[in-house]
Amino acid sequence: MHDGRRSRRRVRRRRGGGHAASTPRSLAGDAWQDLRRSPLFLISAAIILVLIAMAVAPGLFTSSDPRDCDLALSRLPPSGSAWFGYDLQGCDMYARTIYGARASILVGVLTTVGIAIVGSVVGMLAGYHGGRVDALLSRVTDMFFAVPMLLGAIIVLATFPSDVHTPAWQTIGKVVLALGVLGWTTVARLMRSTVIQVKEADFVNAARGLGAGPRRILLRHIVPNAMAPVIVYSTIILGVFVVLEATLSFLGIGLQAPVISWGTAISEARTYVRQSPHMLLFPSVFLSVTVLAFIMLGDAVRDAFDPKLR
Repeated sequence: MHDGRRSRRRVRRRRGGGHAASTPRSLAGDAWQDLRRSPLFLISAAIILVLIAMAVAPGLFTSSDPRDCDLALSRLPPSGSAWFGYDLQGCDMYARTIYGARASILVGVLTTVGIAIVGSVVGMLAGYHGGRVDALLSRVTDMFFAVPMLLGAIIVLATFPSDVHTPAWQTIGKVVLALGVLGWTTVARLMRSTVIQVKEADFVNAARGLGAGPRRILLRHIVPNAMAPVIVYSTIILGVFVVLEATLSFLGIGLQAPVISWGTAISEARTYVRQSPHMLLFPSVFLSVTVLAFIMLGDAVRDAFDPKLR
């Protein structure tokens, strides 16, 4: 009797695997399972978590004040008292490198969130409605796409410059706006093409046949299944925006003192590369590692969300 019950339980477990195993997983669930087994994702995620911790709580990594400077220590090389040496003003380079993560990463995150929202809305409306709406929004997107992003950012920041008296939040906001005003076009194109494909899928037609309204179809069925390319692109482009911020700061029109960032540190070090290479080395290394981490994360996310690789 008991043996028969055990046999029936084994059969049920083999067929359905229980309630949890029989529950179908979404694309995001399958992608997360793949990401958890990806060494590329784990390494990049660990690096990014450390960088985020540096940006949110720099006091965990250093007790030095990045603005406590002494001209007598100007451009001294690394030592036991200052691991990364001192900059031109005699400030601790290690402390300034740690605190510089906040502004650089903040520019990248805010710009990425902004272009993802604007580009997704524009592409969603163009792809779903089609016709004149698609034609109008596509032409507007092409007009913004025709202007190089870096050139447009230079024009915006040169027209509305910042100085030492400009508040930090306003300086960061100008850089985010300058990069975001032209950076949303690729997201819009990706979203539009994906929405056009998804809106003709069988599950969308089934929802439409069951009486679902346009808003429900768009928000519950189309958008969740069209976001994967946008997520992948946003993950990769975040590192690019960090580099663009450093480029603009290097040119003297991006973030300005008293804002501390890796771009401003590299800009200050360019005149003393031969005499004091440590001033350029450490912020450049942190900038490169940040960009590499986001690119690696984007590659891992792309592989996880690509159904062809499954």
